Amino acid sequence: MLPSKPRILARVLSAMALTATLAAAPVLTGAATAEAATVSSGWNDYSCKPSSAHPRPVVLVHGTLANSVDNWLAFAPYLVARGYCVFSLDYGQLPGVPVFYGLGPVADSAQQLSDYVDTVLADTGASKVDLVGHSEGGMMPRYYLKFLGGAAKVNALVGIAPDNHGTTLDGITALADLYPAAAALVASLPQGLQDQIAGSAFLTKLNAGGDTVSGVKYTVIVTKYDEIVTPYTSGYLSGSNVTNLLLQDSCSLDLSEHATIGLTDVIAFHLAANALDPAHATPATCLTALTG
Repeated sequence: MLPSKPRILARVLSAMALTATLAAAPVLTGAATAEAATVSSGWNDYSCKPSSAHPRPVVLVHGTLANSVDNWLAFAPYLVARGYCVFSLDYGQLPGVPVFYGLGPVADSAQQLSDYVDTVLADTGASKVDLVGHSEGGMMPRYYLKFLGGAAKVNALVGIAPDNHGTTLDGITALADLYPAAAALVASLPQGLQDQIAGSAFLTKLNAGGDTVSGVKYTVIVTKYDEIVTPYTSGYLSGSNVTNLLLQDSCSLDLSEHATIGLTDVIAFHLAANALDPAHATPATCLTALTG
């Protein structure tokens, strides 16, 4: 059964309100201050040299409407405390829209990632990096790996709630052929959002011929309570070099949805850390939320 018209309208109005908020967002001047704060906490420190225990820098790739700082305020220190050199980038910026990134064409964002990885490799002296991305940041790097030569420079990609096969935007896109308001909303979205809609030209190209490339290890961590990547199973990848993980298989009591699995969920952090260092992986359970 299709959702009721009031529910449809509520979804459309909510998304339109978000678009209006972005358009009216004030220009912030604290970006440099925020970046400096990450360096002082051992993150985005370009003098960091990878250790023998953790020989690859970790590059964190934020999600849509996030940025290199706010998406990683919990996870970056988590990795730094475990001895990793950790870096993060901003990508997908639109003119006049500060702070809320990941909105530009996803292929262009992948080129930004490519340039950033080259910088990290040059500064650290490492031969490869590992990538961890949340939401769009877990999907976009696959374009870099497949079309921009990233496979030679990346050991592993860990996607936390990635929209690898697109999203229905909680059903709005499925209604575009039925309701003019929904169609108008979808058509007005920034290209970076349109690229992430299930069936988009971008995703069709990305997933043609298989989900993965050889030589890279893929880990996908999803939550069944994801309300943005819908259905949540669209995040899964297929391939012999893929490990798909459902958060609730580690802890059935974990209620994290799309945002919190990447922002604050310690169990998801533990699963990601296991993927970065599988030789020293330890089980993730509900107690992990308390013990780290």
